[in-house]
Amino acid sequence: MNNLTAFQRDILYVIEGMDTPHGLAIKEELEAYYEMEVNHGRLYPNLDDLAEAGLITKGEYDKRTNKYTLSSQGHALIEARREWEDAHLANTH
Repeated sequence: MNNLTAFQRDILYVIEGMDTPHGLAIKEELEAYYEMEVNHGRLYPNLDDLAEAGLITKGEYDKRTNKYTLSSQGHALIEARREWEDAHLANTH
């Protein structure tokens, strides 16, 4: 996960937490979190990069809508990140 940008990491978390992750829904979730617009030119290249890295898979809902799911590698990366965060947060209490 240390090779990813914070935005890419957030995309993974958003996809993990959604029932039906597709581009527009991911975009809306990120916009709600960031409290600002996320343009297509930022989102879709990052989704493509994550797919090329093997962290997500890209499929089709229909001819116009892509769906995204975490790969096993993506799940493992999130789990490792959570363990790292938990270890560091445990030292603050």
